Amino acid sequence: MTAPLELTGLSRVFPTPTGPFIAVKDVNAVVEAGEFVAILGHSGCGKSTVLSIVAGLDRATLGGVVIDGKEVTGPGPERAIVFQAPCLLPWLTARQNVQIAAAQGLTPRTRREAAAAADEYLELVGVSDAAGQLPAQLSLGTQQCVSLARALAVEPRFLLLDEPFSQLDSLTRFELQDLLLRVWDPGAAGRRRDFEKTVLMVTHDIDEALYLADRLILMTDGPEATVGEVLQVPFPRPRSRSAVLAHPGYQACRRRVIDFLDHHAHQSRASALDTVLHREVRGGCAGSVQ
Repeated sequence: MTAPLELTGLSRVFPTPTGPFIAVKDVNAVVEAGEFVAILGHSGCGKSTVLSIVAGLDRATLGGVVIDGKEVTGPGPERAIVFQAPCLLPWLTARQNVQIAAAQGLTPRTRREAAAAADEYLELVGVSDAAGQLPAQLSLGTQQCVSLARALAVEPRFLLLDEPFSQLDSLTRFELQDLLLRVWDPGAAGRRRDFEKTVLMVTHDIDEALYLADRLILMTDGPEATVGEVLQVPFPRPRSRSAVLAHPGYQACRRRVIDFLDHHAHQSRASALDTVLHREVRGGCAGSVQ
């Protein structure tokens, strides 16, 4: 059976004045239906580049993204993305921002149906009281909740999250992580039965990834970043933060990720030093290097 989302030999090369820059190279991964998968790695390892290609906002130089056996060539309503910044239209209210998305989703809706759907999703993410307010009147956390409601209102099969909580303070970030699990987690009390989404999330926060995801895709450092390891997260669902932290395997999982990231950070620095040394040797300055 074909997996719903496959990354096959995905590479992205950017032209620069000094020659091609290979951001990511030969990335291969499979995301099964209903999974929550986190892509984790250091800043600059190409996580967001991969997610942009999955969203159809960028094109792979080689390889690509396949959904249900068909190559992704651009954006589509079966995929919705939430960025680091809320990116709401500032002249529209929260309800109107979500209503626009609801009208353009997979399910055809009249204007009245789209407005009702906007109210439904704002309530789902707990910010219905902000429906009539402009983005500038809302806190950053509430704006991001509206962004999540807007993405969900499209009723996509795939929810793509590009470090959506990274700009928030710790308390708000924890609250929105809990909210995301209440909305998505198949075992969560009160979750809609028909709410089945496959989630692909980019993050550099180890604890966030372990709390939310079923599997972690660990990226090596760039340039030429690729999948270095895939880690199955062993914590049962539904999850609570306290239960995850108390799980006997939590520290072992966390240490494994830290060791991976630390190893590849050293590898990246060694590679960078090799490049500098090579350039200095070619330039006749090797004698100045101690």
